[in-house]
Amino acid sequence: MKKFLIPSIIVGVLLALYLGMSLFFSFHYYPDTKIGTVKCGLKTSSYAVDRNKQLGEDYMLSVTDRKGNKFTLTGKDFSYGYVPSGEEEKILKKQNGFAWPANVFKTHRYNISASATYDKAALAAKINELSLFNDDYIEEPVNADVKIENKNYEIIDEVPGNKPVADQITKEIETALDDAETSVTLSDDCYVRPEITKDSDVIKNCVSQIQNFMNSTIHYDIYGADENLTSEDIADMLTINDDFSVSLNDKRLTKYVQHLASTYNTYADVRAFKTSSGDVVNIGGGDYGWVINKKGEAAQIVEDIKNGESVTREPKYEQRAFVEGADDIGNTYIEIDYTNQHLWYYKDGSLVVDSDIVSGNLNNGNGSPDGVFKVISRQSPATLKGEDYESDVTYFMPFAYNVGLHDASWRSSFGGSIYKNGGSHGCINLPYDAADTIYKNVELGTPVVAYYREDVKLTSNNAKVSNAYSYSSK
Repeated sequence: MKKFLIPSIIVGVLLALYLGMSLFFSFHYYPDTKIGTVKCGLKTSSYAVDRNKQLGEDYMLSVTDRKGNKFTLTGKDFSYGYVPSGEEEKILKKQNGFAWPANVFKTHRYNISASATYDKAALAAKINELSLFNDDYIEEPVNADVKIENKNYEIIDEVPGNKPVADQITKEIETALDDAETSVTLSDDCYVRPEITKDSDVIKNCVSQIQNFMNSTIHYDIYGADENLTSEDIADMLTINDDFSVSLNDKRLTKYVQHLASTYNTYADVRAFKTSSGDVVNIGGGDYGWVINKKGEAAQIVEDIKNGESVTREPKYEQRAFVEGADDIGNTYIEIDYTNQHLWYYKDGSLVVDSDIVSGNLNNGNGSPDGVFKVISRQSPATLKGEDYESDVTYFMPFAYNVGLHDASWRSSFGGSIYKNGGSHGCINLPYDAADTIYKNVELGTPVVAYYREDVKLTSNNAKVSNAYSYSSK
């Protein structure tokens, strides 16, 4: 009998222990049980409820805003209280007390959909008192932008700011209270958003327009020059309008075209001209030289860069010189030295005509215009008419308004000082053979360089109209 007694006692004790513990865990949570924020291991469901109620009385909610600053709402200020939902008891009832040997060493965590009661009007008043609603705390949102500076563009990111949306803030705080949360971080929905962000279509379209413009370059085909309108130059001309459309700034475009004209126009420039006598004279005025068509060039630039392509072309010219480059007189020209009453005509560097002349009468105000001109036309025969004269000539080659080269059969001599008192009405009188040779060889547009070696004052209308170098209105 003793042989079976001791084991029976041991089994009985263990069974009693098992049953006792099973009964205990039918009314108590397993060790290391936590419901929400309440540690309730080895405690009853009523303890969990009472503890949650006590926590409700001391409840505080920490609110974190966009700046990372924290604000505290105290439950007693708006009568916050815990409302049991019965979940604490449900959790315990679902707990299998007879399975305690397998569960006493495990961790048990439960989240419950607890509810709370509070005075919404009092809560709203406390939320409104938070300093995140103060004017001196609020930073207005700023839209994204595109700026063009230093010949390039830059996308300026939007600034979110922290202008609050009161209704959304209240909603998120109430949700936290209902869930018995102890902290809440306000979402982006709690703030007024910028209307335009860097990812907005208007910003993307604006950048696309700028890039299309800047894809363009213009290389100007100008003899002896390396002139380029670069993408950076184009960026400097762009204007971003209020609606984020992109256009060319008229003033900046005009400034660039004026740069082209100022740099490459040779019209009426003062030139250092080496004479046939071997010395150098400075002569300007007249109407000869390169002239860029500023209006036409501006329009062509607009067209070129709108296409977003690189092009090579010459500028739009209003007037072309006979020779390309800054030295636009070249080696084909007519040279007239009024002081020495002599003319030379060179073609491709070879002297074709070397002749005395008679030019306009200086003493009666008909001095021939000086400057750099060009042969305008060739007429044969021609009748020259003025207020008090009419003359038939075989060859007439005007170069300055109504002043030109022509034969003068009525003269028996040329050169010397005849012009001072017995000169023409302004035209350049030539012996017939000289006029004949020039007429038969000269091309339209050939430069005519005419100069005085002494100071003269030209007052005639043809000097004025032809922009004579020595014209004076006084």
